[in-house]
Amino acid sequence: MKKISVLVPCFNEDENVVPLTDELVKIFEGELSSYGYEIVFIDNSSADNTKPLLREICGKNKKVKAIFNAKNFGHSNSLYYGMCQTSGDCVILFSADFQDPPELIPTLVREWEAGHKIVSCIKTKSRENKLMRLLRTCYYKVIKKMSEVEQIEHFTGFGLYDRSFIEILKGLRDPTPFLRGIVAELGCHRKEVCYEQQKRKAGKTKYSWYALYDLAMLSFTSYTKAGLRLATIVGFITGGITFLVSMAYLVYKLLYWDYFSVGMAPMVIGVFFLGSVQLFFIGFIGEYIIAINTRLRLMNRPLVIEEERVNFEPPEISSDSVK
Repeated sequence: MKKISVLVPCFNEDENVVPLTDELVKIFEGELSSYGYEIVFIDNSSADNTKPLLREICGKNKKVKAIFNAKNFGHSNSLYYGMCQTSGDCVILFSADFQDPPELIPTLVREWEAGHKIVSCIKTKSRENKLMRLLRTCYYKVIKKMSEVEQIEHFTGFGLYDRSFIEILKGLRDPTPFLRGIVAELGCHRKEVCYEQQKRKAGKTKYSWYALYDLAMLSFTSYTKAGLRLATIVGFITGGITFLVSMAYLVYKLLYWDYFSVGMAPMVIGVFFLGSVQLFFIGFIGEYIIAINTRLRLMNRPLVIEEERVNFEPPEISSDSVK
């Protein structure tokens, strides 16, 4: 019997974890009853009632498992680490807020059985804020044009991943993993399934504008070189234009010194223009430096530190490891 793992990253989702578990169990004991299953919650150090509720759920159903992180290590690290802890023949990554429709799970499994190693769920429609939808669309269009790796538009990570891809994730040892980019770069035999993203069933989103910006820049600095090259090209062009303008202005002053007096205005304007261009690209290059520094700082460090595991089998200890 094949086994399906469902991974649910969560943070302060005490209003959603119980109804979500009930919905998932209903699907696996109904339409997908021919499969074994496990539901793995990885909690990013919730401060509400999520942890006690997860312990209660795990106590009632041994197929529901939980990993409690010692602190909040970020959504990307948490879901990536959690995927590597699953034991199923495939893993379905699912959000805890019901924005990903549970009824789509049987469709993902059918596509997997048809031979696809990755089934990516694409948001063709969304009930989120229209301004946010527009900003996301613009972001995807820009990064798709600038990236050497073809990016997947409106893909949040929701989807199914074959065990062969999970083994690839385990071997990457990326200190700042960005799953969506990894899927676009390394995912083979991939199938796209369209869906309409729902509103949160309960609670508030945990993503602030700063968190969204940080995630966007992680993607940008990981999968594009265009920013640095744009800085070089614009710097070269503006430097050339400034040189030509300065030479023309010098000739003008020498020829018409006694006839016209234009003052310092052109020079002041030029200085401010060049200064603004330099500041913009210094900040832009700084984003790349931040990404490099982060990777070096986190090299060989664990993605997360666990505080507790519930319903997991104890790790096997080989006789060779016992001294």
